Amino acid sequence: MIPNNVSPDATQRWTRRSWLQHAGLGLGALGLTHLLSRDGWLAADQGAATQHPLRARSPHFPGRAKRVIQFFLNGGPSHVDTFDPKPALAKYAGQPLPETFATERKTGAAFPSPFKFERYGESGIEVSEIFSKTAQHIDDIAVIRSMVAAVPNHEPSLMLMNCGDALQSRPSLGAWVLYGMGSENENLPGFLALCPGGLPIKDSENWQSSFLPGAYQGTYIDSQHESLGKLIENIEHPQISAAAQRRQLDLLSTWNRRHQSQQVDPRLEARIQTYELAFRMQGEAREAFDLSTETAATIEAYGTSVHGRQTLIARRLIERGVRYVQLWHGAGQPWDNHDQIETQHRKLAGEIDQPIAALLTDLKQRGLLDETLVIWGGEFGRTPTVELSGDGNPQYGRDHNHYGFSVWLAGGGIKGGTVYGATDEFGFRAQENIVTAHDLHATILHTLGFDHTRLTFRYAGRDFRLTDVHGQVLHPILS
Repeated sequence: MIPNNVSPDATQRWTRRSWLQHAGLGLGALGLTHLLSRDGWLAADQGAATQHPLRARSPHFPGRAKRVIQFFLNGGPSHVDTFDPKPALAKYAGQPLPETFATERKTGAAFPSPFKFERYGESGIEVSEIFSKTAQHIDDIAVIRSMVAAVPNHEPSLMLMNCGDALQSRPSLGAWVLYGMGSENENLPGFLALCPGGLPIKDSENWQSSFLPGAYQGTYIDSQHESLGKLIENIEHPQISAAAQRRQLDLLSTWNRRHQSQQVDPRLEARIQTYELAFRMQGEAREAFDLSTETAATIEAYGTSVHGRQTLIARRLIERGVRYVQLWHGAGQPWDNHDQIETQHRKLAGEIDQPIAALLTDLKQRGLLDETLVIWGGEFGRTPTVELSGDGNPQYGRDHNHYGFSVWLAGGGIKGGTVYGATDEFGFRAQENIVTAHDLHATILHTLGFDHTRLTFRYAGRDFRLTDVHGQVLHPILS
């Protein structure tokens, strides 16, 4: 066989060695083609490239949970005022603690919780009075009291808790779940982030898809609004019919696919899928977000506040096959209470305690709790010492505390009435069964049926996963 780029006159000068050297380049090209295709740089399989990215897929093994609702208390709720009682603080009230740790701001003496704790349920787990309604479900809840973060700053801690890495741009937990499982409803986004009044700190990075296909990024909803047109902008076309829109999209898709056949750009595929999803949502989203079909008793149970509405919407979304719903408390960091924590935490907890309790009751009555994982928590906790102002006076708030804090889980695959881990007697630092964000993420994925070490995506020449090279499943909190 004569290589194509060799003239006939030159064939007489080819030795066996030189021919093998040149022919070997073709074998190398075959290998390169395989590698580029594997890494997503070549569209070798156009059928695979055009498959719907949200189609439902089976996990590694049968998981107890099939969907997730996450309450994210952005700003950092105080564990010693919610789910981690520390009576020893009263003994040292107004005095320095025997041992303290460096914090972002200056803090002073021990600051006992202004809230009463009581034991609830058969498990007798102590919960603060500001979450007394949620506490009625404590036998369905596993409280982790030994979470740790890397630093006492909002931005990196939000990225760590949501994306598994405090510094690098990585896909969010919701994006990984959607990538692994797909959605049960291709007419709605598989991952939604509801945040009333605006965006939290770090904005849409909290629900980013990063190097995963764009179809897996969370869709933001400003849940302060009640009308569908404001909840989801441009949900209706003011001028042309649905049939005309369909013809426009078909033409646009034909052009995009033609362009896609000539070069591979994952952004183009994400755009094609986004156009299609936006069109299909015009019918499905209207029904999903319309609360007028709910009974008066259900509306009353959740409450008519923005948090009651968005929590009820979350239940309606997961009923309709949405895989992951994240409920933020509000724009910015409302739980960041550096002063007057008694007033602020009581107000904030009062806004979500009833909706959380109503959701757990509702899911249980509908037979959905066993298949729905519910998560509660923020990016870190708060200090057991009082924060001081610039002139050294107490502000009756608490500084950020990444050394130890609490989250809880309930529902699918979770052993209720469980407490895992512990902070020291004052609540400053986790000291028993320390849990990292990687451990939490590994456990969440396990409830959904995934081995976190096998849920990977090849990018830039290596396999990435949510938990990087870390993470241990917390089997003691699993049922």
